[in-house]
Amino acid sequence: MSSYTAQQICDRVAGRLVGPADLRITGVDALESATDGQLSFVTSPRYVARWEHSRACAALVGPSIDLEPGNGRTLIHVADIDMAIATVLAMFAPPPPQMPPGLHRTAVVDPTARLGCDVAVGPHAVIGPHCQIGDRTVIHANVTILDHCRIGSDCCIWPGVVIRERCDLADRCIIHPNVTIGADGFGYCPGRPGIDAHAQHTKIPHIGSVKIGCDVEIGAATCIDRGKFAATIIGDGTKIDNLCNIAHNCRIGHHCVLAGQVGLAGSVTVGDWVVMGGKAGIRDHVTIGSGAKIAAYAAVMNNVPSGVAWAGYPAQKVGTALRQEAALRKLPGLLKRLRALGRGGNLRPVDR
Repeated sequence: MSSYTAQQICDRVAGRLVGPADLRITGVDALESATDGQLSFVTSPRYVARWEHSRACAALVGPSIDLEPGNGRTLIHVADIDMAIATVLAMFAPPPPQMPPGLHRTAVVDPTARLGCDVAVGPHAVIGPHCQIGDRTVIHANVTILDHCRIGSDCCIWPGVVIRERCDLADRCIIHPNVTIGADGFGYCPGRPGIDAHAQHTKIPHIGSVKIGCDVEIGAATCIDRGKFAATIIGDGTKIDNLCNIAHNCRIGHHCVLAGQVGLAGSVTVGDWVVMGGKAGIRDHVTIGSGAKIAAYAAVMNNVPSGVAWAGYPAQKVGTALRQEAALRKLPGLLKRLRALGRGGNLRPVDR
C-alpha cells in the first residue's frame, strides 16, 4: 500500500500545514470511520465537531474553517477542498486492471478493421468490419463494436459496452460497463385504430450516428441513441453519470455534467458547462443555455436561458420554485382555517 508523510501530501495539494509534518499517512476515509494513520477531510464548519472524536491523524481543511489540530495531529489547509480531495485520492488509488497490448485468443476482429499501436482487445470482444481503433486504446471483455465505427487513441472501454455501427468516439474517452451507444432512437408513427382495422405503430428508421468528443466519460448503463437523420453529439470534456438516457439528435456542449438518471428527450440542445442534477428530465426540442444549472428532479418544459438555475415541476427559476414550495407548505394550515370558518358559518374573509 502507498504511504506518504503529511508534508508530502501538503506539498502535492499546495496547502498550509499545521502540526507534525512527519506523520505517516496510509489511507483516506471519512471522519467517522477513519482509523489511526488515515487522513480525512473537513469540508464545512458543521463538521468541525466531528474532528474531535475522529481517529484520523490528519485532515484536509477547507477555507474559512476555524479548527485546531490537537495533540500529535495535523491539519492541511487548502483553498479548494474538493480539488485537494481528488488529488489525494489519486495518490492512494490502486492501479486499474491492466491488459497487455494485443488480441485475446477469443476476440473476434474483422480483417478489414484497423487497429493502432499497442491496442488491447480482451476476451470475447467483437470488432466489426471497417472499424478504426486508435493507439493505446483498451477494449475490455465482451465489448461489441459494430461496422464502420471509429474509436480514438487512449480510450478505455469497459466490459459489456455496445457501440453500434457508424459511431465516432474521439481521444481519451472512458466508457463504463454496459453503456450502449448508437441504439435506434424511440421514434414511431402512431397507428390509427379508429381508422385502420390492422393499425400498428410504424417504426421510423434512424439512419444517423453518434459523435462523442475528446475526454468524455460515460457512466455505467447509460444509453445514447443515434440520430434520426444526423448525429447525436456529445461535446469535449462532458461527463455523464450512470443510467442516463440521451435520445436521438440531442446536442450536448463542452464540459457539461449530467448526474444519474437524467433523461433528455429527442432533439434537446444543451450549451457548454451545463450542470443537471439527478433525475432531471428535459422535454424534446428544448434548448438549455450555456452555464445553466438544472436541479435534481426538475421537469424542464421550456427553453432555459444561459447562466440561470431552474428547479421544480414544471421547472422554472429557482427563486420562483422555492416560493411556490413555501406556499404549498402553508396549505394544511390554510385548509384548517377554512374548515373552521365553514363551521362558524362565515366564509366571506376566505372567499375574498
